Amino acid sequence: MTATAEERTRDESPPRRRDHPSSPPQPLAAFLVPPGRDPLTEAFSGREFAPPWRGSTPVAPERAEAVYAEILATPRKEPAIVYLHVPYCQNHCLFCGFFQNVWRPDVADAFVDDLLAEVAEKAETPLVASAPIVAVYLGGGTPTALPAKPLARLVAGLKAMLPLAENCEVTLEGRAFDFGRDKALAAFDAGVTRVSLGVQTFDTGVRKRLGRKLGGPEVAAFLAELVALDRASIVCDLMYGLPGQTHEAWAHDLDTVASLGLDGATLYALNVWRGGRLAAAIDSGRLPPAATLREQARAYATGFARLTERGFAPLAQSHLARSVRERNVYNSGIKRGLPCIPLGPGAGGQAHGHRWRNVIEIDRRRAMRAEGRPFIEGISKNPPRYPAQAAVTGGMEAGALDLSAIETLAPGFRAAAAPLVENWVAAGLGTIVGDTFATTRAGAFWLTNLTGGFFAALDAAAILAASTAAPTEDVLP
Repeated sequence: MTATAEERTRDESPPRRRDHPSSPPQPLAAFLVPPGRDPLTEAFSGREFAPPWRGSTPVAPERAEAVYAEILATPRKEPAIVYLHVPYCQNHCLFCGFFQNVWRPDVADAFVDDLLAEVAEKAETPLVASAPIVAVYLGGGTPTALPAKPLARLVAGLKAMLPLAENCEVTLEGRAFDFGRDKALAAFDAGVTRVSLGVQTFDTGVRKRLGRKLGGPEVAAFLAELVALDRASIVCDLMYGLPGQTHEAWAHDLDTVASLGLDGATLYALNVWRGGRLAAAIDSGRLPPAATLREQARAYATGFARLTERGFAPLAQSHLARSVRERNVYNSGIKRGLPCIPLGPGAGGQAHGHRWRNVIEIDRRRAMRAEGRPFIEGISKNPPRYPAQAAVTGGMEAGALDLSAIETLAPGFRAAAAPLVENWVAAGLGTIVGDTFATTRAGAFWLTNLTGGFFAALDAAAILAASTAAPTEDVLP
């Protein structure tokens, strides 16, 4: 896997403690850029974590099953997306903080049987059946580890049982290792319309040190083969800031992507997870240090400049496309807060004002299902400001935020955000035209910080509204 699990916001780091639901709101001043700083490399001292569900509150365990049953029984009016999680990998890559299970081919049929049984049950619920599904994402883990026949059976089952829109985007995430032409054709025949491969880098030396099994030329050759089939949108992930990744290697990665005829590419910053295997390897001296934040900023700007020069256009702050076939529906839907229906062990999603996660332990999940219990955990209620926070997240990810639209959702936001907008424009992080704030490329690199600042403005507006609300009279019993 190349990223986070549940929300597919793969360039974000784990939540910091100040983003815990019980943490006090951050002051607006924390998001102001001091004068004289270079906007790209030193606007902020570190990156923020600003998920749209910030401020969620846990549902009491004794109420969780009843709340979940009500969610499933409530129809949708808006379209939804589906995330299906495959928690298996052929090996544990050094940079990954989400490894769960080593893949064994003998588990494939039983695993797919479990998934299809879950799909059949969920497909009958009003939550799923009531409105179209516009995107399905098979993520992990490594979904392409599944053999061709079970993989095709899984995709065909999803298409047969779910109310997919006519042009539904069906993404298969994975790796070039143990994929191959025959498995790709089986996936396309079953209904996959998009393949996203986690390449990270084409530099064979860096790949091997990180635990990747194939060399860069082999991966490039397989991507070229997928493109030549002309059956689906083919995209890949690149990662910048890797230990031992030189400027020349990063430029070669970008040029390779541009030469392969891919439909799209995503550029991600490396996250070194505290306590993780990569951090330990760097601390022990077995690997060189990862890039600094300044070096990552320069690599990000170089990546966008180099790819746009070669015909790519930004669809999001980390994703570029070169063909109309690449739509990025799932990832943009997650950012905008569309209902997301989670399927499979460890999948997470949200609908009707709540978020939840499926149990990831496969044996425990099977035992709960045998008992007739829903195999979920960690259900929580979204904050009252969730629609405004999701609108901020979606707009910022797209590169332009309509401030008046957020004002409609959260009165007082426009005035509260004014000092931030003025500061960021002066600092070179954005521009303002009418009531729309658009990020510069430097602002895009600091996307989560700017989003966090707008969240602080939402907090400030809410606090002001509460303080000026007319007091209610006490009523004696």
